Amino acid sequence: MMGKKDNTERTQMEIASLEDLVPRNHLVRKLDEAIDMRFIYEDVKDLYSDFGRESIDPVVLIKIAMIQYIFGIPSMRKTIREIEVNFAYRWYLGYGMHEEIPHFSTFGKNYSRRFKDTDLFEKIFSKILSEVAANGFLDTESLFIDGTHIKASANSHKYHNEVIRKEARSYEKELQEEIKRDRQEHGKKPLKEKEKEPEMITQKVSTTDPDSGWFHKGEHKQVFAYAANTCCDKNNYVLDFEVTAGNVHDSVSFWHLYRRLKQDWKYGIYYVMDAGYKIPSIARQLIKDGKTPVMPYKRPMTQAGFFKKYDFVYDEFFDCYLCPNHKVLHYTTTNREGYREYKSDWLVCQSCPHRDRCTNSKDSVKVITRHVWEDYMEQVEEIRHTIGMKERYKKRKETIERVFADAKEKHGMRYTQYRGLAKIKMELNLLFGCMNLKKLAIWKWRIKWGAKYRSSSLQFFFSSIKFRFENWKWAKKRFADMISRTVLSTV
Repeated sequence: MMGKKDNTERTQMEIASLEDLVPRNHLVRKLDEAIDMRFIYEDVKDLYSDFGRESIDPVVLIKIAMIQYIFGIPSMRKTIREIEVNFAYRWYLGYGMHEEIPHFSTFGKNYSRRFKDTDLFEKIFSKILSEVAANGFLDTESLFIDGTHIKASANSHKYHNEVIRKEARSYEKELQEEIKRDRQEHGKKPLKEKEKEPEMITQKVSTTDPDSGWFHKGEHKQVFAYAANTCCDKNNYVLDFEVTAGNVHDSVSFWHLYRRLKQDWKYGIYYVMDAGYKIPSIARQLIKDGKTPVMPYKRPMTQAGFFKKYDFVYDEFFDCYLCPNHKVLHYTTTNREGYREYKSDWLVCQSCPHRDRCTNSKDSVKVITRHVWEDYMEQVEEIRHTIGMKERYKKRKETIERVFADAKEKHGMRYTQYRGLAKIKMELNLLFGCMNLKKLAIWKWRIKWGAKYRSSSLQFFFSSIKFRFENWKWAKKRFADMISRTVLSTV
């Protein structure tokens, strides 16, 4: 028989509270139990006046933004619409069924008037992370670092070319000292300190969001974007991140992130990173600090059909290279970029049968370069072949890559509607903080109800044993009575 739903239930009047309408296992209940958000009052009390009209609760403002990121709602306008009809969201904010929800522009106005240029959002992120650490959920033995790009809210056709000064490398002073020391060891004079003009580069600058950078997304698509270098632990909790323009390489923004990680997370032993971070300066710094860099094999970028660099064997004792034809390439100089140059004898190379696979130079001279910090790169290669390092590197797809996948697919990080580096940092502090809070809430909920389930299961187990034991005693006594009666009846 086909059933038909009676729509008269729509007009039925019932007496119920929001507490009764929100399911016991709903995510908002887990979030509410995971952390007490009232710490925000202390952080923002200096941003509000002591007199005047009462403002909207700052905890409510932050919770509205958290609802947007936790549940992956694309915009603040739609978030307010969802809150208006969702009893669970109203319960989380503390709003009644008929209470008016703040306008969607309220958060943006409060950010520009109160929260801008403050560290409120960094404090929220840190507070959630400290709560995670207090519950013992962090595993910082291995730190996983990688970068991802966020599409900027900027038209890719609206830009102008601008000539800007190229920033100096953060390790430039140490590198120049190392070059000077290396040249002295080889009997070379120090390089003349000439006042060279700052290197200038031409790049595209967006007219709608100048803080973003021109990013090549694949082979064909090019967009304005931001880059987020992020670090997480083995349990996928985000520990820290660094936001830059999309045209800044991961190995450049790594240094700001690493300085904070070294200060805050001193127990990180293994730094697991992809090939984009595999440069001599990073390898040197990590090894000097007692860390273990876990990096993959990086294919040499050599022209097809030519010998690779590993086909030339380095002799550390004589400080020279041996070519595949067993000829020697001697040291000649150390250049300003920190590379030692080893050159072959042009008379020998002219008659070499492998010349076409070795060099295209007009003077028939093969040049091999070796960085002054190349020894650290060789240590990284030795670490890569150590037992367990391959399995540790494979964990990236379960940790940092999973963090990026969840952030983009479930929490709206694929693109941003904000403009300016400061707002992007604010957004990522909230987004990553919400991801940490969601995981924290679920884990605490599972532990809580898992303990209750285990205790109830144990009680049931022992009560069943007690019941069976008592029944066994009763059956034993009944059997003894029957035997005694049988014996007496035969007598």
